[in-house]
Amino acid sequence: MHPIYRPARSDDALRLFEIRRTSILELASKGMPAGEAAAWAARLTLAGMERKLREFEVWVAELNGVAAGWGAIRDGRLEGLYTAPVFAGRGVGSGLLAWLEDLMRERGISELCAEASSNAREFYLRRGYQFTGSQRPDGGWPIARELR
Repeated sequence: MHPIYRPARSDDALRLFEIRRTSILELASKGMPAGEAAAWAARLTLAGMERKLREFEVWVAELNGVAAGWGAIRDGRLEGLYTAPVFAGRGVGSGLLAWLEDLMRERGISELCAEASSNAREFYLRRGYQFTGSQRPDGGWPIARELR
């Protein structure tokens, strides 16, 4: 089963919000204290997701017509990458990241920068990203990867 990648639409907001929230609650808590993940998820709002859809270029990975994950980019930055827990470990996140990297490469962007959460650091490091600084006060780890 291969994902289909498509631009997000405004009517995707609720599903993408739920993917992010459940991903943080169910997956992030494996790489960070559960209380920290719960506090992070509690700060999320549907309005915030709607704002992301307006401010960033958001792409959805669909499997059999179901949104399985999403990623957001702007300029040379990855602004978010989430997989629904039910699809975790099936290559959805890796495939979506590769798709976004290819898209950026085609646009002439030579480096993709992001901030990884503590639970996602290893995911990015396994895919060639490197730390570009120390952990920020908000918990994010600055990372980047050269796009060749």
